[in-house]
Amino acid sequence: MTSIDAVRHFQEQGFALVPGLFGADEVATLRDHYMELRARGAHPGDFSGVDLSSADPLKRFPRMIHMHRWDELSLQWLLDARLAQAMTALLGTEPFAVQTMLYFKPAGARGQALHQDQYYLKVNPGTCIAAWLALDDCDEANGCLQVVPGTHQLPVLCTVDADLNNSFTDVTVPLADGMHPVPVVMRAGDVLFFNGQLVHGSFPNSTTDRFRRSLIGHYIVGEAREVSRYYHPVLRMDGTPVELGVSVGGSECGVWVERDSGPEVAMQSLSARGGPDHE
Repeated sequence: MTSIDAVRHFQEQGFALVPGLFGADEVATLRDHYMELRARGAHPGDFSGVDLSSADPLKRFPRMIHMHRWDELSLQWLLDARLAQAMTALLGTEPFAVQTMLYFKPAGARGQALHQDQYYLKVNPGTCIAAWLALDDCDEANGCLQVVPGTHQLPVLCTVDADLNNSFTDVTVPLADGMHPVPVVMRAGDVLFFNGQLVHGSFPNSTTDRFRRSLIGHYIVGEAREVSRYYHPVLRMDGTPVELGVSVGGSECGVWVERDSGPEVAMQSLSARGGPDHE
């Protein structure tokens, strides 16, 4: 299922795409399920309720978070054997599961500024990994995921203010000269796996009639001993809980500085947020 080339690409570039990991019928079931859940109103983990009168598409279809804590279908997906097998092949050991998220991203919705998931999860030692399932075909027009290849080799970068006209989150990470995000075009049913340090995000959905729905699982490496409080309880891939410590802020983050040999990252103090603002 996960080829040698995919493993190599994950190690060298920080991400790997597995086409068609979930079938059309499975994707349709998941898509319909979450549209129905969202239509019912607010749920545990939501930051805000549904505002059908809002001009902001993201307030009419706000994201859902930690659905697996109260929704059985979400829990089954988070622990799916295909995801476990793929990530074990990519990481060398089976991961722990910590989070589910559902992004609706309707037509006209803003994207999310470039960021690193590890900034929020604060896994120690090691990092996190995301499994990003496309529930719709994703391209540049409807705001597909954008990644910056190779940035998984960077430390956690210090954030700066984001452009709220294009991003619903208020922070982003700067890139060095020569670094650019590249679009990941996906078909519904494809899964993108990516390292927690990989810089990624998305641009607005510029279409007038297309969603870009995605179901995301966040996991942490099996060697981890701590993760941010927001991601507890931690689950093994068989669904049993595992006791880990709670990581705290106050570590370091990187800033770009110019050296004779070119841009490098220098470390400075970090007060990282512990919330869920990542795609």
